[in-house]
Amino acid sequence: MIDFLSTTTGACVFAVFCWWLGTGAILWLVRLPTSTFRWSMFFLSFLLGLSLWTTSISMRSHSILNAYIGFVSVIAMWSWHEMAFLTGWLAGPRRIPLEPGLGINRRFGQSVMALLYHEVALLFNFGVLLAMQQNQPNHVALCTYALLWCMRLSAKLNLFFGVPQVGEQYLPAHLRYIGSYFKSGGISPFFFFTMGLSVVVWSWMVWELQTGAVVISTGWVLLSALLGLAIIEHVLMVIALPLQRLWGWAMKRSPYGAPQRLVVVDRPVHVTAANQADAA
Repeated sequence: MIDFLSTTTGACVFAVFCWWLGTGAILWLVRLPTSTFRWSMFFLSFLLGLSLWTTSISMRSHSILNAYIGFVSVIAMWSWHEMAFLTGWLAGPRRIPLEPGLGINRRFGQSVMALLYHEVALLFNFGVLLAMQQNQPNHVALCTYALLWCMRLSAKLNLFFGVPQVGEQYLPAHLRYIGSYFKSGGISPFFFFTMGLSVVVWSWMVWELQTGAVVISTGWVLLSALLGLAIIEHVLMVIALPLQRLWGWAMKRSPYGAPQRLVVVDRPVHVTAANQADAA
């Protein structure tokens, strides 16, 4: 097993497995009754503390084991942030739908307020990792977190500027107001910019490995695989692919008690006073 994980194929398979399992676990947990959220957050908070400790261990030296420890530790702490947001515990001070008919500046301001606490927590976590990284040689954990943060920011901005598949149907009921901040429509120029940049960086990383320009390390392969998966997630904003095909086991329970209509920019508006009260 250790020999397999030390290969390029092993590292790629491991990255895909962590991505698939981590995403599925969050989708499953957020679809449980809301009464379970406190226990989910308690468990993930324990994992967050544990992952910070294991991350510090992984940073101390270069080794195959430390590369995997750093990578898994960051996936665990990232899961805490995802769950904190999707449960509504750490979203933003604005918890109502977007006002219709706004210009781009006001729309951006309201969108930021809907996600503010989540974004601040992510930046704070990054600052903690930066402080831990001082005078430590292994950067796999820090680079993994930075990659996740950059690609997640890219995804959020693409949802703001506009993509065909915004995925609001996968939001849990208590966050359905977030769907009103997504812009569903044609592909924006920003999507082509972010996708082009991501593909160029990924191609460069793969080229460096294939030509031997860099020493093939487990950490480099894990990061390359993770970036490739993030690019695929961006492609899913354009191509409709039901998530049940990948995470059917995690999505058996609908996030909604009953079908809901969302306020979505550039779509027909169907908002009732009761919906607004629920969202608040």
